[in-house]
Amino acid sequence: MMKRRHGIGIAIIAIFIIFSAFSFSSSLTPYVTFSQAKAMNGSVQVRGVLATEQVTMTDDGKAVKFKLRDEKGQEATIIYKGTKPEGIEQATSIVAIGKYQNDQFIAEKLLVKCPSKYQSVQGSVKS
Repeated sequence: MMKRRHGIGIAIIAIFIIFSAFSFSSSLTPYVTFSQAKAMNGSVQVRGVLATEQVTMTDDGKAVKFKLRDEKGQEATIIYKGTKPEGIEQATSIVAIGKYQNDQFIAEKLLVKCPSKYQSVQGSVKS
């Protein structure tokens, strides 16, 4: 009777581990270039920098529109339905998470890395 309980407990733990691993792996979004994003169906991440300083609202005023240059130098128009991220024009790096559709990258999320406002101070220490 005791061995049967242990077996059931181990089976439940194994099922939980398998389910957790599957859920985690399906939530991972790979970094790709724009050419790779065009060929993929699922959500991907493209890392790059602003191709131009022009970040505008779409004609309906419901989305932000800008050009992003990926790490291979390819450019694409990004459409992000949301408010314009603060400091996007000064960003040192932008990650757009979404899908390529109709010659545009439709971003579900934007991760904007701004330059640090804390600069390291170089100098000598006197003793």
